[in-house]
Amino acid sequence: PHHRSLLLANGGGGGGSGSGSGCSPGAGGGGGGSSRAPHEELSMFQLPTLNFSPEQVASVCETLEETGDIERLGRFLWSLPVAPGACEAINKHESILRARAVVAFHTGNFRDLYHILENHKFTKESHGKLQAMWLEAHYQEAEKLRGRPLGPVDKYRVRKKFPLPRTIWDGEQKTHCFKERTRSLLREWYLQDPYPNPSKKRELAQATGLTPTQVGNWFKNRRQRDRAAAAKNRLQHQAIGQSGMRSLAEPGCPTHSSAESPSTAASPTTSVSSLTERA
Repeated sequence: PHHRSLLLANGGGGGGSGSGSGCSPGAGGGGGGSSRAPHEELSMFQLPTLNFSPEQVASVCETLEETGDIERLGRFLWSLPVAPGACEAINKHESILRARAVVAFHTGNFRDLYHILENHKFTKESHGKLQAMWLEAHYQEAEKLRGRPLGPVDKYRVRKKFPLPRTIWDGEQKTHCFKERTRSLLREWYLQDPYPNPSKKRELAQATGLTPTQVGNWFKNRRQRDRAAAAKNRLQHQAIGQSGMRSLAEPGCPTHSSAESPSTAASPTTSVSSLTERA
């Protein structure tokens, strides 16, 4: 019930979209040449301190993350007040840490992303989304170094070089980046509807821990693979049909329906006669 007021209070603040918060050094925009007295600086943050509990901040982060409003989420994190005693609790709350990681990923601040993921233990519910961001960030960095898109082998090498940290991995083996149960769920939805609308993509993203963009990319790639497989099957059937027609058209080519030779045709009769005579 309180997160709407928090959004209104912080919707226009911060000025930046970085992944840091007011609890980190230098955040909040306070310059070194401020003319305010210490007690005046403290009084500026007394009201937000009373209203902004870590749970309320986490609720706002979850809401903005679910709606995909990354820009506003970044502004909200950047404008968090420096509240004595609250910074430690805020910096340990998983929803807030995950929100900072999401903002760092979408702004291309991969160094901060890696630092957050490597130094904080996340619960299993957050693993899927954080793993996808970890891998995608390393893919993008590798593409930038190579100057070209990565192929399947390139991505495999990147995954081997930068394995998932145990803070976001429970040890389950993966197939093509996604966990097998995630792939199974994606396949089930694909069979029901290969072209999900944005609402279904968001629903599936929440169920798998992925982002709607990742879900959309998976469906797009699956449709392309299915079309390629169908085209290959058509070509194979056409080639087999043409080969069969050529075989029938060639003169003197033996077929299963050709007439038997006189000797072959007579042999069953001869055998029966011989047996009759012996009897």
